[in-house]
Amino acid sequence: MKINDKVYELEIKPVFAIGQRALLILSDHGNILWDCIPLLNEAAIAFIKSKGGLKAIAFSHPHYYSNMNDWAETFNCSIYIHHSDDQWIIDKGKHVTLWNGMEKSLWDGIRIINIGGHFPGSSILHVPFLSRDGSVFCGDTLAIAPSKKHIAVMYSYPNRIPLPLQEVARIKKRLEAIAFDALYGFYSDQNLSENVKEILKVSMERYL
Repeated sequence: MKINDKVYELEIKPVFAIGQRALLILSDHGNILWDCIPLLNEAAIAFIKSKGGLKAIAFSHPHYYSNMNDWAETFNCSIYIHHSDDQWIIDKGKHVTLWNGMEKSLWDGIRIINIGGHFPGSSILHVPFLSRDGSVFCGDTLAIAPSKKHIAVMYSYPNRIPLPLQEVARIKKRLEAIAFDALYGFYSDQNLSENVKEILKVSMERYL
């Protein structure tokens, strides 16, 4: 489904497993797939090729690795995963690149930024050219509530296990230093483009 001229979401319907979406971001110097869905069929392949293929796949966290090597092999592209999460990679295929540190620069100003919390390597993707202050793709490193009035950071979302307060404080400070005004989560209803920073501030302060 088209979100805007540069962003498309890929989903499995009816919902399978976690039910996450993958997000295809179009960029002048190469397209990137943010997270994966555990189905790669001819329709998906044809659609992505019609948009110029993939230069890379990047992940928020291990729950979405699934058949990532099939995707990378099909599109002959790199896979970027934070080194802190390498223990959860079952098959370290030839396309996997582990990155270190707080962020990794890609191209056209796109950055993968390590946030931690949900997993040690939990990350977000910052794309500067999609909105005035930049757009963030977060998987469930951050989770947007259905009300669009709260943003959660948790150790386990299904089990409602919160993070320690010092982790919440650390994540809050980390996110305050990143400019963005749009947020895209792991489900189709998790798009937020108004008052994003204020909602995030209030949400983090509510935890603390």
